[in-house]
Amino acid sequence: MTGQSKENKLIEGEDFYYTPEGYKCFTEKYHLKRGYCCKSGCRHCPYGFDKKTGRLKK
Repeated sequence: MTGQSKENKLIEGEDFYYTPEGYKCFTEKYHLKRGYCCKSGCRHCPYGFDKKTGRLKK
């Protein structure tokens, strides 16, 4: 086993996609499923974190 249970397995196209540069980019759906903001300034952050100010916008 790879360390992830079936319940926690990431699904490409639903939880993440690969950018043209080859990076894994998490979707808004994944962030909501995770349940909290990691404050990393993610591209699809549903919590509205602004990396410049260090605050949540929403």
